[in-house]
Amino acid sequence: MRRRAAGGIVAGLAFALTACVATPSPSPSSVPTTTPPTTASASSAPSASAIPTPTPEPSLSLELPAATDPREIAVSVASDVGADNGEVVVTVTSHADERIDEIVLRWPSELDEQLFLRPFVPSEDRIRDGGPPLVQEWTKWVVGPGERGEPAGTTSLGYGPLLPGATLAIALDATRLVPGPVSFDLQALAGEGLLTMADGAGAELRVEVP
Repeated sequence: MRRRAAGGIVAGLAFALTACVATPSPSPSSVPTTTPPTTASASSAPSASAIPTPTPEPSLSLELPAATDPREIAVSVASDVGADNGEVVVTVTSHADERIDEIVLRWPSELDEQLFLRPFVPSEDRIRDGGPPLVQEWTKWVVGPGERGEPAGTTSLGYGPLLPGATLAIALDATRLVPGPVSFDLQALAGEGLLTMADGAGAELRVEVP
């Protein structure tokens, strides 16, 4: 009886050891691992510099008028403005075969906050009784909107007439209100039509006043 019992105990231990050997525990290398999802790196994303951005319009710019005039002119601007005041001279030469009844210079009205342009210097002679006759070359001075289609936000100064082949030097008194350089658009029109330069472009200049 004891032998059988002892034999049974030994057999049971042998079976248990066999079971332990038959089912080895998985090694760390055999455990399946999950690969984390790949994410786009910062370098693969489009950078802000690669995204095109529209070029902003410069300050004190003008919209091109809807109407154009094929008559050809040449325009140049010279400025002599000091720390306080001075003069801006616009020279217009006609290359047209017919008379231009009125040359109109146009600039943004916002320019008045930095550089105030006017066709004459005020004086007592212009207003006093018995003074000399009032003589002026300019035909209109309009801050738009005006009755002849002058757009809002613009100042239009008319001169004329301009004969074929003639040159007109328009001297504008300038008062500097803000120190430092300023640049602005200047257009030359006949009525509300933008005149034409020798290269076929519209008569519009970017004026730089140091």
